[in-house]
Amino acid sequence: MASIRELHEQLTSKERTAVEIAQEALDRIEALEPKLHSFLHVTAEKALEQARQVDAQIAAGEEIGVLAGIPIGIKDNLCTQGIPTTCASRILENFVPPYESTVTQKIAAAGSIMVGKTNLDEFAMGGSTENSAFGSTANPWDLNCVPGGSSGGSAAAVAAGECPIALGSDTGGSIRQPASFCGVVGMKPTYGLVSRYGLVAFASSLDQVGPFAQTVEDAAILLGAIAGYDPRDSTSLKVEIPDYTKALKPNLPKGTKVGIIKETFGEGLDAEVEKAVMAAVEQFKSMGAEVREITCPQFRYGIPTYYVIAPSEASANLARYDGVKYGARKEQAADLMQMYTRTRAEGFGPEVKRRIMIGTYALSSGYYDAYYLKAQKVRTLIKRDFEKAFEDVDVLVCPTAPTTAFPAGTKSDDPLSMYLLDLMTIPANLAGLPGLSLPCGFSKAGLPIGLQIIGNVLQEEKVLRVAYAYEQATSWHTLKPDLS
Repeated sequence: MASIRELHEQLTSKERTAVEIAQEALDRIEALEPKLHSFLHVTAEKALEQARQVDAQIAAGEEIGVLAGIPIGIKDNLCTQGIPTTCASRILENFVPPYESTVTQKIAAAGSIMVGKTNLDEFAMGGSTENSAFGSTANPWDLNCVPGGSSGGSAAAVAAGECPIALGSDTGGSIRQPASFCGVVGMKPTYGLVSRYGLVAFASSLDQVGPFAQTVEDAAILLGAIAGYDPRDSTSLKVEIPDYTKALKPNLPKGTKVGIIKETFGEGLDAEVEKAVMAAVEQFKSMGAEVREITCPQFRYGIPTYYVIAPSEASANLARYDGVKYGARKEQAADLMQMYTRTRAEGFGPEVKRRIMIGTYALSSGYYDAYYLKAQKVRTLIKRDFEKAFEDVDVLVCPTAPTTAFPAGTKSDDPLSMYLLDLMTIPANLAGLPGLSLPCGFSKAGLPIGLQIIGNVLQEEKVLRVAYAYEQATSWHTLKPDLS
């Protein structure tokens, strides 16, 4: 599908109507969904109604914003009023929110057309979208492989051209890792830059909503639309939101310093991934960047730290799903305790149960200091490593994931190997930093490889500038999967 700018020009020149563009997206979704299963709900009627409103504005001579009439997929853990929001879980199978999340309100206000709610790992817990209670999503580059997770549905939808942009959420890499696996651009903003109001919570101190797009410019446009202060979110930052597209230049600014994170290379990194990322580093050098090796000694502690903090917060957040307050309820029970137990036992999938148990254990009496408190202290050390690194460089680069997409089913019975896929992405979440993944090559098997660019707090403009300059100097983003 065309880029946001191209679609906007087609609309404003009256070459095409918003209804035609929306129908094209809906037709492609209908054709590809039997193969991909990127969407849990397709909102065709709503999309066409929104499109007709945009066409009416154009016919009346009104000026429309750049996102008006642009189809978008929404991850199914963002509340949408009157439209099911399931988090890919049986426990929320019939939940229809009575309110709208802040980001989807902003998207609607910008005139963007929601074509559906995308698939995910249940409650955003997983790295392959195989943990969805409603079936897994396939990778558009190889239908036998996973698209990554937890935002695999959004990544696959953009990669397959079902919609040019989509929204995901990133708790430990759930935007960047699937972006890497599917060969698209995915960005996790600074924690607090985008409102979490209406995002179904997994781990509240880590969750952040962000964009998926075909290009860096499209990601910048979408980020600008969803960023901003929200009084309904106590963690929202009161900062001025710039026009991120103004930072995009085809050349790197003179004196740009790029740091390579030493700890992300070595054992466990696929040779083809390392080769592609190092080729990207050489590209930065040829563009005039000063490249330095940077050490972040605590980086390797990201996974154990995350898998104490995130499950602990999840166990607290998911306590509300008990058959009384939200979601499904098992009525055939002898007493209240049995109703609670049966509701949660049958409503939650294996991975969600696993993380609730880990988190409850870590927070229990006698273990809180040994696990949760210790993990928070290590989190501070990881943050300090980044702060020191950014004294010397503008951005940090590393692989987004240690491997390319893997065949479906190969890691389902090995949770630890699945957790290790987040090795490169988790530290940015723990430190609250912005990170972006974009394509930097392909494996011999034809699977995309992602390059991760990490910036300091609220330095989205630097991240986008460096990513855009690299993208313009290479052609990886122009390659598309063949789904004919």
